[in-house]
Amino acid sequence: MLNKTKRDQIISLINREVVPALGCTEPIAVALCVAKARELLGEMPEKIRLSLSGNIIKNAMGVGIPGTGMIGLPIAVALGALIGKSDLGLEVLQEVNEEAVEKAKAFLDKDCIEIIHDEEVPSNLFIDTVVSHGTQTARAVISRNHTHFVFLEKNGERLYEEEGWNNADAEEDKAEEVQLDMKTVYEFATESPIKEISFILKARDMNKKAAELALAHDYGHSLGAMIKNRGARYFGDTTVAHMISYTSAACDARMGGAAIAVMSNSGSGNQGITATMPVVAYAEDCDASDEQLIRALTLSHLTSIYIKQNLGRLSALCGCVVASTGASSGITWLMGGKYEEVCAAIKNMIANLAGMLCDGAKPACSLKISSGVSTAMMSALLAMNEHCVTKLEGIVSDDIDETIRNLTAIGKESMMETDKQVLRIMICK
Repeated sequence: MLNKTKRDQIISLINREVVPALGCTEPIAVALCVAKARELLGEMPEKIRLSLSGNIIKNAMGVGIPGTGMIGLPIAVALGALIGKSDLGLEVLQEVNEEAVEKAKAFLDKDCIEIIHDEEVPSNLFIDTVVSHGTQTARAVISRNHTHFVFLEKNGERLYEEEGWNNADAEEDKAEEVQLDMKTVYEFATESPIKEISFILKARDMNKKAAELALAHDYGHSLGAMIKNRGARYFGDTTVAHMISYTSAACDARMGGAAIAVMSNSGSGNQGITATMPVVAYAEDCDASDEQLIRALTLSHLTSIYIKQNLGRLSALCGCVVASTGASSGITWLMGGKYEEVCAAIKNMIANLAGMLCDGAKPACSLKISSGVSTAMMSALLAMNEHCVTKLEGIVSDDIDETIRNLTAIGKESMMETDKQVLRIMICK
């Protein structure tokens, strides 16, 4: 068992990365930044100017904003200025209601919001907000993390400035972040005292509620409900069908603008859903105990966090690749797999899904997530039957940590031009 100090560090890391989020995290982070700037200003702004990184724009263009029935950045910006509370973090729009939406629409009619794509930003996740009323101005900047403010200013007076925040070479502060490897992830999830990690069940509770909401209503493409209600002839009443329907349903709710929070992972609600719901559905079907579910969810979420440590918050690689890989590790463990089988499942996942690109947050994310979930089950089954992709095949290496680094190097470095081309297509079509 890992020592108490190391376990406490990992628990702190999970608590930072697995947090509630209301709505897609990119437009919500923009709303958060606007809310902070408006609080600094002290009154409702007359003008709002935003300079955003391409990845923020990409993930905000086609996604529903909770409780509005609308998509995209402008309504999120207006609501952030009107009713946003920065101390709520990624639940900044918690108080949205019909009256607030009508006021936000009226604000949009004034055409006082300017959104700029800034290609010279210091990080892929970058939001620079300037608000003004008469001669009064305020500025707030978020960078590298959806809730990480690096610069605050009012009327030219700097209230807070993180050293090196506008330096492209700056990295997230990792002073309190334990650096992981797969062996550490596995040992923590499977050996830690159960009381220390039982908090992960909150992810089950929140994300299952989102799935159940979408199964009973019409959100996004309603893929989850369609598989559950009309797919029995094709998918059967099987565990994998339950895994796909519950996971895609929670995504349907989130991408479709349902006013319900989900438990995110590494800054993404869809990643939190994908790391949670396949494991929950499998555990329920095989009558797993609460302790087994807790350990499997911890393994899934921490595996996802580990991969994201190497990949970064936003990239050209679809987040469901990361989270469904985590889910496959949890499912493999529930099947009775040990460390070797879990590593084999991860290698099988990377061999299959490594090339899936991210073309923005949108209702169709449920389709990609479903692909990830079905692959998670196939990879686990292969691993449990002593089949693992070898070092002679593609980007897989003998060493599991090297295999993960191979994946993240492609997503973080090699696919940068792909990311730019995807955004160009999305903006120009």
